[in-house]
Amino acid sequence: MSVTTVLARKWRPKVFAQLAGQEHVVKALSNALTQNRLHHAYLFTGTRGVGKTTIARIFAKSLNCVSGVTATPCGECSACKEIDSGRFIDLIELDAASNTQVDNMRELLESALYAPTSGRFKVYIIDEVHMLSKSAFNAMLKTLEEPPGHVKFILATTDPQKIPVTVLSRCLQFNLKQLPPALIASRLQYVLEQEQIPFEFAAVNLIARAAQGSMRDALSLMDQAIAFSAGKVEEAVVRTMLGAIDQGYLFDLLVALQERNGVKLLEIADHMAARSVAFDAALQELATLLYRIALAQTVPQAIADDEPERARLLELAQAFTPEDTQLFYQIAIHGRDEIDLAPDEYAGFTMTLLRMLAFAPAKAISRTALVAPVVAAQPVAPAGKNVPASKHVDVSEEPALTGRISSSRAANSETMSGSQPDWGTLLQQLNLQSMVQQLAKHCVLGSFSDSQITLRLSQQHKHLQTRAATDKLQAALSDYFARPVKLNIVLGETETATPAVVEQQAKQLKQQQASDSIIQDGFVREAQAELDANLITESIKSLSH
Repeated sequence: MSVTTVLARKWRPKVFAQLAGQEHVVKALSNALTQNRLHHAYLFTGTRGVGKTTIARIFAKSLNCVSGVTATPCGECSACKEIDSGRFIDLIELDAASNTQVDNMRELLESALYAPTSGRFKVYIIDEVHMLSKSAFNAMLKTLEEPPGHVKFILATTDPQKIPVTVLSRCLQFNLKQLPPALIASRLQYVLEQEQIPFEFAAVNLIARAAQGSMRDALSLMDQAIAFSAGKVEEAVVRTMLGAIDQGYLFDLLVALQERNGVKLLEIADHMAARSVAFDAALQELATLLYRIALAQTVPQAIADDEPERARLLELAQAFTPEDTQLFYQIAIHGRDEIDLAPDEYAGFTMTLLRMLAFAPAKAISRTALVAPVVAAQPVAPAGKNVPASKHVDVSEEPALTGRISSSRAANSETMSGSQPDWGTLLQQLNLQSMVQQLAKHCVLGSFSDSQITLRLSQQHKHLQTRAATDKLQAALSDYFARPVKLNIVLGETETATPAVVEQQAKQLKQQQASDSIIQDGFVREAQAELDANLITESIKSLSH
């Protein structure tokens, strides 16, 4: 009975040329080997599964290959084969997580004094070196200070901050990066093709993203997917295995958001709840999708031509402005942080969606009055009546609102040191992007002086106070007043109505005016009476200026 080798071991790179990523480390080590400029101690840092011990073993082969010190070990000599199989007597691997004590380290260092048995160098690979005890580090330090010429130390760790500075200073340090999903996906496709296992590209991409930068994790997940799907790696099966969110839900959510359709948003959330979707993960996936949309908006070529969701990504990239995308991304991130504080996950998820809807800028609509309501009636005009195609009522005049100052410009560079301006009126003079505008609209003016403006922002809107939005608002104010302005934003109660509240009150008032104008209109009343028609009040909309 044959034993199947797991993919992570079977496809572990055996030479530098087979490594996916980490070119900066490979180039430095290759140059050192080619020029024979070797250090006695190397430190590889990075998260799990990015290639630390793999590079260490290839380096050990490069040092001990029978053909000589080389950046391209032959892979065929006894030294190379024994290192690949873990049987090379002069390669000593130690897991510091299970050998933390000083006695283990002293025993290891004592053996370092003896010459290699069969190789050119004795190579010590100490994994998770940060787990060693303080006394073990002290024992190692003496050997690092005066190392025998035939000894090379290769230390690996996921947490270099815990390594004493005295040890760090005696090592050449290389930081291995997390691998990008595209690179992992490419490697997985190659492995599956070599293994002659059929697959769907979308399934491979899911695993590549789920691996979070670790090639080893990606190959382990692929092993699991192959077993889970009985030999064919399919997207639906991988989604189930990973507990991943169906991307269709997320795209539909963003379409509903673009349409400002709150009913549809909640319907989709209900469908997700019925499928027992983890809403914490859904917010993470939603943020990832918004990130990809932002990429499509700024660097379209970053979205691969064979990306299964490319068409929908580009469609949404056109539907939203870059500022909208950034705002929704920020709300999704904050929503995920706060979901544990919500009454339940469903409430936290839907509240995040409603927050996006509340802060989504209204669609740009040309200035006009009111569109005629939909009238449910027979398509026959009363005798002798000329029925117009639509009814327009001018309600462009906005009544004065309490606390609002009617002024085309309440402040400028000459009057900044004068009386305190109306914050809402001032905002109308500033050309602000949507994220900055949302922050400004939810503030009230606290204090106003010649060089400093203090705003108050309520706790419920604190997520709007980002460094980028604050800096942009300060820059806009400085530009408006033609002098440097220091902006302070403090969290606290907003006793007076914010511009956002005033704006909402104005919209409600105009909507009421629109409804009253249509209901009281003589033609509409005649149509209702003569055609036995019903007025659908929900269809009455006031168009914004």
